[in-house]
Amino acid sequence: MNKNIIKNKQKQRRQARVRAKIHGTATRPRLSVFRSLQYIYCQLIDDDAGKTVATVNDKKSKGKKIEKAKQVGLDIAKVALAAKINSVIFDRGSYRYHGRIKAAADGAREGGLKF
Repeated sequence: MNKNIIKNKQKQRRQARVRAKIHGTATRPRLSVFRSLQYIYCQLIDDDAGKTVATVNDKKSKGKKIEKAKQVGLDIAKVALAAKINSVIFDRGSYRYHGRIKAAADGAREGGLKF
């Protein structure tokens, strides 16, 4: 089997394992983080309604990747507080909780969100 297919299946398993334990609601949505090679994206997702409440990315930011990830966390916290959302459930996806994922979570906490 192709190596990329195997890696993709392993990533999907890790993501499903994390996703099975968490569920976002309207009052406490899921804060999902996606990390590409160049950018980082954060979404607030209401799983009951199946809708995205808010989304933020770092496409127009300058600086190092970890600094941009922290800024995305601060921005998503600002948007969430404007929508009267104080607490969220953090969804790291298939990524380890370190580096840019941790920086985004720390930025969201600094911005006023509770996990």
